[in-house]
Amino acid sequence: MKRIFKISGTILLIILLALGALLGYLTTAEYRPEARETAETEIHGENLLTLDQPIRILSWNTGYGGLDKNADFFMDGGKMVNPKDKDTVEKNLSAISEFLKEGNYDISLLQEVDRNSARTGNLDELSYYSRETKLGYSFAFNYRCSFVPYPLPPIGKVESGIATLSDLSMSGEAARLSLPCPFKWPVRTANLKRCLLVNRFSIEGTDKELVAVNLHLEAYDDGEGKKAQTDALMEILQTEYKKGNYVVAGGDFNQTFPGSLDVFPIKDQELWTPGIVDADALPEGWQLAYDTSVPSCRLLNQPYDPDAADTQHYVIDGFIISPNIKTDIAETIPLGFENSDHNPVWLQITLE
Repeated sequence: MKRIFKISGTILLIILLALGALLGYLTTAEYRPEARETAETEIHGENLLTLDQPIRILSWNTGYGGLDKNADFFMDGGKMVNPKDKDTVEKNLSAISEFLKEGNYDISLLQEVDRNSARTGNLDELSYYSRETKLGYSFAFNYRCSFVPYPLPPIGKVESGIATLSDLSMSGEAARLSLPCPFKWPVRTANLKRCLLVNRFSIEGTDKELVAVNLHLEAYDDGEGKKAQTDALMEILQTEYKKGNYVVAGGDFNQTFPGSLDVFPIKDQELWTPGIVDADALPEGWQLAYDTSVPSCRLLNQPYDPDAADTQHYVIDGFIISPNIKTDIAETIPLGFENSDHNPVWLQITLE
């Protein structure tokens, strides 16, 4: 009996030491971005905006090329941890790139773009998109961890972020602005570090700029993280507007837009539930731009079946627009979640 206890104690000690070593490593290697950093930028375009031209802006959470119609995800109640294989990721990247080329958008705001992640075969998806579309880009990491240890099998190494593609001339440097992180140690060590990616575009004949803000707000928090990040977002947007600039923020809010729950109600409160965008909290004159006729996102509790009674849709992707901009069109494009768990949303605006 003593021998059994001794063996069990030794095994337990080894496990505790291994866990301690892992936690120590993750703590030492934790991604700790500054409040403001210069974003990685490669400029291809030389085109300038004009005050009288319509401007086409796209927002699309690309699901790192791994969350297509056949995928589910363990955090949403599904089973999959990583995409099926590298071929699946490459197929989705090809389809997404083709869509971006055909759409000919002035500015494309992309979320969940992997650079060197185990889950997507260490593919540099940003380079892929830029090469295929021949567009310039800026990029900011919002998830950078050398080893994500959960679940089993573990996610492994993740390097991912948000990217803005454009053929326009970008003025000044693009900036990565850190958002509040709601997670405490030790969960924080292997979690996302959300941010805003801010790009500036010159406008011919004026000293004003179009400030485009790419965002992907918190998903799996208790709601306080989303609120703190939304408050920080609005403070930055108002600062730019008070300078006289035109401001558009677009992306995945992980919050439902007003009226969308009437169209796509929550079917199971036990599964992932987004927050709610508070339109009343917007300063006077600011606008939300979104489309409730088509869902912008689906729940990843199962592979996609549009006819299944328990399929959950949301409208959580859209834009916030400053008072000096006119919204001409705001539409979600119904791609059937073929290559991502989000449908792209596009916006046409006119500067006033």
